[in-house]
Amino acid sequence: MDGIMNKIRNLDAYPKINEDFYSRTLSGGVITVVSSVVMFLLFFSELRLYLHAATETKLVVDTSRGETLRINFDVTFPALACSIVSVDAMDISGEQHLDVKHDIIKKRLDAHGNVIEARPDGIGAPKIEKPLQRHGGRLEHNETYCGSCYGAEAADDDCCNSCEDVREAYRKKGWALSNPDLIDQCKREGFLQKIKDEEGEGCNIYGFLEVNKVAGNFHFAPGKSFQQSNVHVHDLLAFQKESFNLSHKINRLAFGDYFPGVVNPLDSVHWTQEQPSGMYQYFLKVVPTVYTDVSGHTIQSNQFSVTEHFKGAEVGRLQSLPGVFFFYDLSPIKVTFAEQHVSFLHFLTNVCAIVGGVFTVSGILDSFIYHGQKAIKKKMEIGKFS
Repeated sequence: MDGIMNKIRNLDAYPKINEDFYSRTLSGGVITVVSSVVMFLLFFSELRLYLHAATETKLVVDTSRGETLRINFDVTFPALACSIVSVDAMDISGEQHLDVKHDIIKKRLDAHGNVIEARPDGIGAPKIEKPLQRHGGRLEHNETYCGSCYGAEAADDDCCNSCEDVREAYRKKGWALSNPDLIDQCKREGFLQKIKDEEGEGCNIYGFLEVNKVAGNFHFAPGKSFQQSNVHVHDLLAFQKESFNLSHKINRLAFGDYFPGVVNPLDSVHWTQEQPSGMYQYFLKVVPTVYTDVSGHTIQSNQFSVTEHFKGAEVGRLQSLPGVFFFYDLSPIKVTFAEQHVSFLHFLTNVCAIVGGVFTVSGILDSFIYHGQKAIKKKMEIGKFS
């Protein structure tokens, strides 16, 4: 048994030295203090990395098909009334969403940007006779109202009971509503008067659009849009204005849900229109993104880059449609972010490397200083005796 113990004792890689042979120096003490501080700082840094999750980034080909794209937006127009501006969306597949109203909220703003309380339609409208029936006479007692669409009826029994109904019927026909005062419904509701009352107001529009996951565009523009000879146009004659101030601030624009670390480059972007009219264009490159946190929860979202362009009206040329346009295209590459913790064995390995590395380097430095001091001292003593 004693033989085995002696053999194990001979394998000791750390032979002990009697304390009587120790020689402690001032330089060694300074190096010990400095190395201890360095060792502690490196250990604390490694511990922090271990406790916090690391994010791994990968690029893969996006093979998803048939999905939808959610566009969240919040845009403020300081000089464009809510009754004027409309939201349209269309894509290369041919699908169109004109004058979108669902999932969108408009807030009227005064000249100082304060929210104005919405008022019911009809306030301020002129008081005239009873509504004009489709057959030409006025609405009689106990008679069901059926207003005329002024030639835009899709069927014989169609009724347009409001100014908005007439405008929508005209839009479907591809016609422009040039003079609303000639339309009985618009005259009764005070359409033009309402626009005049909102002159100088602004509008805050926010909400979301659900579109196909293909290239397309959405835009904010004055007037009701319609198709005319396969061209997308807006009816601006009804507003009886020569120019529109499309100064705007993009409070938020995001494609999909928020995830940690996402940067939306158009957030808080502000444009002030210097020319009487023009078209603001934003060309966006949307990159599908998948974010997976430590718990395994996955967020399907998107990032995007942007190029901005302003197309002003030039003298002697046909003016562009005034509006704020967002043209987006999707990248075939998908980015994946995955959060994961460093393994404990990896952490332990790094800690051992820190302790051993600092200890070894400080030992080499201490030995160099100690032997250097001895050599200098020896030379000085030789010089004294010579």
